[in-house]
Amino acid sequence: MRDRAEPVRLTRIYTRGGDGGETSLGDGSRVSKLDCRIGAFGSVDELNSALGLVLAGELPEELRAPLTRIQNELFDVGADLSVPWGVTDRLRVVQPSIDRLEELCDRFNAELPELRSFVLPGGTEAAARLHVARALCRRAEREVLFGAQEVDLNPLVLAYLNRLSDL
Repeated sequence: MRDRAEPVRLTRIYTRGGDGGETSLGDGSRVSKLDCRIGAFGSVDELNSALGLVLAGELPEELRAPLTRIQNELFDVGADLSVPWGVTDRLRVVQPSIDRLEELCDRFNAELPELRSFVLPGGTEAAARLHVARALCRRAEREVLFGAQEVDLNPLVLAYLNRLSDL
């Protein structure tokens, strides 16, 4: 993944190319909108939107930069899923992105009291929204795993989403 915090720029919002139930992958090939990859990056998009909702509300300031970075990385996860594996090494999830998530997990976990049971979702509004995002991340991970049974996908995408759901 690229090391960036800037948004992806698009020139036009509509193409009319999907009106018949098909869409294009990143390599230009056409697939049904029911293709497992489309479901996978749809779930990643839903997760990204949930993180946007988290960021739109009150939130401890130390979470804003990491969550914004994760939002941009999720665009890269979607790009990785949209280009068939083995076609190019461009726009792929890479190990350093997973390492950063592990560092965040370690940092935030060190600040928490020892957990003896599962955490009941709720607390503050921000905490509740983050719980929703965590659940959506787990669903995205399942969708990617389902896709990986059908087509070759970058295995680091699964590792990234698994680590993110731990955060």
